[in-house]
Amino acid sequence: MRQHFLKDAIIQFRKLKELGVNAVDQVTDDDFFAKLDDESSNIAIILKHMAGNMRSRWTDFLTSDGEKPDRNRDQEFILKPEDTRTSIMQKWDDGWKTVFNAIELLNPEDLEKTVFIRCEPHSVINAINRQLTHYAYHVGQIVFLAKHFAKNNWQSLSIPKGKSEEFNIKMQDDHTGTSPAG
Repeated sequence: MRQHFLKDAIIQFRKLKELGVNAVDQVTDDDFFAKLDDESSNIAIILKHMAGNMRSRWTDFLTSDGEKPDRNRDQEFILKPEDTRTSIMQKWDDGWKTVFNAIELLNPEDLEKTVFIRCEPHSVINAINRQLTHYAYHVGQIVFLAKHFAKNNWQSLSIPKGKSEEFNIKMQDDHTGTSPAG
């Protein structure tokens, strides 16, 4: 059961990464940096923040606090001249590599250990779930912004509107090899 949890966690993190990448790929460079208003984050800032969080939380996951002393979270929400789409996407990719490397090194017995995030104890399961929900929250923001900016050019990342029945039939056909009407 514990090994299944670890495998599933990796699958779910990979799905989130893919969802984020597929959304980002649909926006222009201008839209990547566009904000809806002064209080909103843009896609670039969300990715930069997620990358900083991933590096901090998953580096030395079992042995050091998840809030690293060298992390400056507030700076993750400020774009600097050197923050290009390419550099931010590289940080995003590096962050995900850190996530996957950390989880892939875990063994089922590690799930019973305690890790710390901002000096607060968490079971390893809780820490993984905490990050999974955190990343899902931010990937949802990215998808929302990308869809907003892509407008009519948006390619659905899930089941398109009005296509649920068609999708369900296809899934059933793929699963059984037959059509429900056949």
